[in-house]
Amino acid sequence: MWIKIKEQSITEEEWDYNMFNIFKDNNDWNEKNVVGFIAFLVMVVFAVLDLVTGYVGKDLVINEFIYDSFTLVVLGCFGIAGLEKFAGAKK
Repeated sequence: MWIKIKEQSITEEEWDYNMFNIFKDNNDWNEKNVVGFIAFLVMVVFAVLDLVTGYVGKDLVINEFIYDSFTLVVLGCFGIAGLEKFAGAKK
C-alpha cells in the first residue's frame, strides 16, 4: 500500500517566523527539554566514542568535570521540567 504525501513548501517568511518563535516567551516549545536533550545526545556521543576507541585499543580521555557538567545539565533540565509538569507551571 502506497501513501501519497502532499508536498508542502513554506515561504522564507514562514520559516523565519517558525524558527525564531522558539525564542519568544509564549511558544509551544519547552526550552528545558530541548537543552536537556541536546546535552543527553552529547553524553551519548561521548559514550559511543569511548566504546569505539576502546575497541580500537586507544584510550579516550575526557575530563571528569566536563562529563559531570553535562550530567548535571541533563538532570537539572529534566528535573525542573518534570517538576513543572507534576506541580503545574504557573504562567
